[in-house]
Amino acid sequence: MSDLPDLPVTFRPGRTRAILLTAGVLIFVVISGIALLLEDLGPGSRLSFIVTGALCLWVLAQLARVRVVAEESGVTVVNIASKRRLAWAEILRVNLRPGDPWVFLDLSDGTSLPVLGIQPGIAKRQAIADARTLRELAEARSGSPALPHEPRS
Repeated sequence: MSDLPDLPVTFRPGRTRAILLTAGVLIFVVISGIALLLEDLGPGSRLSFIVTGALCLWVLAQLARVRVVAEESGVTVVNIASKRRLAWAEILRVNLRPGDPWVFLDLSDGTSLPVLGIQPGIAKRQAIADARTLRELAEARSGSPALPHEPRS
């Protein structure tokens, strides 16, 4: 087992986040600029362009907010439309199998929780390292014996 990081630690897809936020700002600026440059538009039409750009920015910002925060008392998983707080003992296994779009947590209530804050899309090595670190943290703090690991690519 490697050295565990000091808590709290936040895992998030940094490159994906940067791309989403940059794209959102650019979309907002372009759409708003078009609204201001088109001379034939009335005030209502201009406003609808700007609101559309702002809505695009908001949606991309929501997609970029995903993260998982590990603290001494447990883990907070922030996905696109939800936020869930888990005690360490609730996490039975941290899975990132080949082909998975993100990490999944197997929970003590028999369910599985997707963790969009660790996703191998753009930064596969970082996602694997983050998943391994979260797994080691969960094993060290859960008080239960480690379950067999799922294979990773």
